[in-house]
Amino acid sequence: MPASGTECSADWLSDQARAKVNLTLRVVGRRADGYHDLESIVAFADCADQLGLAPGPELALTAAGPLAAACGETSDNLVLKAARLLLDAVPDLKFGAFTLEKVLPVAAGIGGGSADAAAALRLLARLNGLALDDPRLVAVALKTGADVPVCLASQACDMTGVGEKLLPLDIPVLPCVMVNPRVPVATKDVFQALGLRPGDLRVGVTDVVTAPAWPEAGASITDWVRALERVPNDLELPALKVQPVIADVLATLGTCAGALLVRMSGSGATCFAIFGNTAEAQSAGRRIGTDHPEWWVHAGTLS
Repeated sequence: MPASGTECSADWLSDQARAKVNLTLRVVGRRADGYHDLESIVAFADCADQLGLAPGPELALTAAGPLAAACGETSDNLVLKAARLLLDAVPDLKFGAFTLEKVLPVAAGIGGGSADAAAALRLLARLNGLALDDPRLVAVALKTGADVPVCLASQACDMTGVGEKLLPLDIPVLPCVMVNPRVPVATKDVFQALGLRPGDLRVGVTDVVTAPAWPEAGASITDWVRALERVPNDLELPALKVQPVIADVLATLGTCAGALLVRMSGSGATCFAIFGNTAEAQSAGRRIGTDHPEWWVHAGTLS
């Protein structure tokens, strides 16, 4: 596989599948069709799976890397699901064999599988000369999974609805530490623990009216932390019921010098802390990695 990053040659294309982090996550309610309406401020980390595509006559996927074994059956992978859906939507679509270098934890609340699927769609779009806002590509992204549309753009945004409404945001680079206890958490189990029935609402009109206005472009890390503090992750408490070790991760991050905001991402179990500067984040990451070698730890940035 070529070096990491987005690359293109006559017979090989590659792209990064960046981890998604939910800085906030409100569950507005559950619709009559069973889907949950959400509002989430989403950012993307500087850690990523790598996906390559060798154009050819056969649609295939090979997984490698330190966490490849956690991907499960290749036939169920979202990369192939997205590719097959696009094949159905676009006549004479060119495709080929994908190679996935898996470094992000699975079922971790950071959209690893969704990011992989989004990278597959970007690669197929480049191979076939499709724009990323092509309605067929956008429709396939949402049909593949709720987090795939936001991962398709991989840009900080306010995500609403079931994941299809995206409002870009200008956020500063946020030094952070991400920690996963290497325990998978199924999203369906967390929503089941939340306990909403079809038609139930959690966020009323008053909540919407008093929701914070997000900082303008050029705002500082401190400005953003103050705004984010006002809006929780509604899935944190139900996720703790499903996997109590999340409390240990949150507590550990909370003891780190310089941590400004500590929270769980998505439906867990990955948690994160935002810091005021890179040095503090790197120091915290080293300490946690030493104290908890069994955990997955990444010290880097969100943007």
